[in-house]
Amino acid sequence: MLELQIDGFGGPQTLHPTLVWDGQDAVLIDTGTPGQWGQIRNEMERHGVPAEQLRAILLTHQDIDHIGSLPEILEEAGFRINVYAHPLEKPYIEGELPLMKATMEHMAWQLEGLPEGERTQIVSFLIANLPKGRVDHTLEDGQVLPYCGGIEVIYTPGHTPGHLSLYLHRSQTLVAGDAMLSVNGKLMGPHRPSTPDMDAAVRSLQRYLNYEIENVICYHGGFARGAIRAQLEALVGID
Repeated sequence: MLELQIDGFGGPQTLHPTLVWDGQDAVLIDTGTPGQWGQIRNEMERHGVPAEQLRAILLTHQDIDHIGSLPEILEEAGFRINVYAHPLEKPYIEGELPLMKATMEHMAWQLEGLPEGERTQIVSFLIANLPKGRVDHTLEDGQVLPYCGGIEVIYTPGHTPGHLSLYLHRSQTLVAGDAMLSVNGKLMGPHRPSTPDMDAAVRSLQRYLNYEIENVICYHGGFARGAIRAQLEALVGID
């Protein structure tokens, strides 16, 4: 679990991309906001993983804090990196369609308290400067990628239509993306203000009960462990 520092609209925040490494190949799950490749590279090196060993990038979904540094990474090392995402997210990641949440409506909760002119300026800037990357391979539910002992794709729509979670077989770790939050090490449900389809998002949590999960990494909030199944059952309403 990497730690990337950003100064978000509501103040300082920490984002948690996941780095998977088997001593030979490195896989990065999500890429932070625009301009964070340097932070990611430093984090990789801090954990003893050469940036030159990065072989694949898996994107859980299209939001700008998940795909933001993809263009920068590809510009530096794109020839050796395969990029994966769900087919519903691909046109947004590649810039064929504007990001779903780069609108005043979807960002209202982040911009609350700012003057109207400043809110408009921020959204206009984002729309004009959305990151554009590429997706080499699209992913299907249940697909297992042959990296680092096996990385299984779990289709978990709700936060976006093509949101994916990833299950690391070797460590029984769930990388949840934005399907859940972790608060002080405890799992919380989907973040309502940034989740357009809450019903689908809650149904998606039920998918996790099919897996033996020892640890969870949430992009916002970080690491959670201990009685994971009991926490998940509580979130989906199972006594």
